Amino acid sequence: MSTEASSQTKANGTPVKAPQFALSSRMATGRAMSLDVWSVFKYGTSCWSCLVMLTELVNSAANLPEDCINLGQGYMNFAPPQWVKDAADAALNTVAGNHYSHPKGRIRLREAVRDFYSKEFNRTLDVENEILISSGANEGQYSVWVAWLEPGDEVILFEPYFDQYLPSITFNHGVPVYVPLHPPPDFKNNPTSDEWKIDFDELRRAITPKTKMIVVNTPHNPIGKVFTEEELQKIADLAIEHNLIVMSDEVYDSLLFDGRPHVRIANLPGMWERTITVGSAGKSFACTGWRVGWLIGPQSLIGPTLAAQTRIVFCTNSPLQEAAACGLEQAEQRGYFKKQIEEYTERRDVLVKYFDELGLNYSLPYGSYFILVDVSKVEIPEDYPFPSTIIGRGRDF
Repeated sequence: MSTEASSQTKANGTPVKAPQFALSSRMATGRAMSLDVWSVFKYGTSCWSCLVMLTELVNSAANLPEDCINLGQGYMNFAPPQWVKDAADAALNTVAGNHYSHPKGRIRLREAVRDFYSKEFNRTLDVENEILISSGANEGQYSVWVAWLEPGDEVILFEPYFDQYLPSITFNHGVPVYVPLHPPPDFKNNPTSDEWKIDFDELRRAITPKTKMIVVNTPHNPIGKVFTEEELQKIADLAIEHNLIVMSDEVYDSLLFDGRPHVRIANLPGMWERTITVGSAGKSFACTGWRVGWLIGPQSLIGPTLAAQTRIVFCTNSPLQEAAACGLEQAEQRGYFKKQIEEYTERRDVLVKYFDELGLNYSLPYGSYFILVDVSKVEIPEDYPFPSTIIGRGRDF
């Protein structure tokens, strides 16, 4: 695979062909050179989303008209809470807040993660060895795959899945293995995300001697499924039986609806030692552009991941780590997450009300901020000018 040559011209007007260079083989895997859905919406010239037309969308979602809501991405149309933004401003006005952080993360944020999550994991977390601050959850996950995947190692993904998993795994010479979350038989009565199920015999058959890891995502992107303790225990049993690492993507752990409990697979018997749990300030505090996340797990898994991350980004931005720490420090006393769930519940109810009016069926989510809608009734003209970036993609792309 090589880059396309472009022509140049000498001073005398003689055309000269630019040199061609061979791309890394990893660029041919995992659709690495194809725009993902986020990039299509951000840089496309004409895209549309349910309920809202996004015409002449150029350069950034920020260019949308003020009265237009972008439903095509996980793109929040509101700012982080003021007290968290104030903490960012305060950090920018210090000397230390503008310089390198320790590759493990700033001690204030690691201590805030410890204080907030220790009760969630039924143990006092070690800020030196069991917590790693990352440049967003996505980069943290990438560092895990850098640290732990050998060429040919298989990683089980429950499909559908967050689209960044695929290229991150294949970039690190891993092989994705897909196990479907089976949808309800029909959407006529608007099923819930609980009704999407794993066939555990199917999961067992997907495990081979090359399997290294299972990725669990709860609450789930994009289904909104909140995995039950029974489901997670069955996954855990297989992970223990086959000596697998579990990456548990729990970035939506503060967004659960209708009283659904969040169960952490790391808390199940025998699972702490083999689980890396992923969290996100961006999802928790509506600041996805800050790129601050964290990994929680045993020293045996976090230590090598730290070594990999240090070579990838060295450290995460300093002032916004301070602001994220403030968010975790004050969230409970301010009742922040309870209020956030109430606000997201209201948004969910508004959307499904309009889907009902339009006669579009959907799967009601119990977690995260996505709603899957059945668009089979939507009649799209045969000559509709879809952007070239999505030609050849599946309709659910």
